[in-house]
Amino acid sequence: MSRPMSSAVPSPCISVCKMDARSGWCEGCLRTIDEIAGWSTMDDGAKRRVWQLLPQRREVLAAMKGGRQ
Repeated sequence: MSRPMSSAVPSPCISVCKMDARSGWCEGCLRTIDEIAGWSTMDDGAKRRVWQLLPQRREVLAAMKGGRQ
C-alpha cells in the first residue's frame, strides 16, 4: 500500500504566529484564523486562492503599521 502524497500547495506558515487584532491576519503568514485552521482540509485550489491574497495583505498590513514589516 502506498502512502498518501502530501499536498502540492505548501503552507505559507513561517512560524511567526501572532494575530494582528486590526486586520485579523497572522503577522507571519497573513492568513486569517479560519484559513489557518482549515488549511489541512482545503483543496489545492482553495490554498492557491489564499496564496493569491497574501501580497495585497502584506501591503495593507505594512501600511497599517506605518510602512514597517
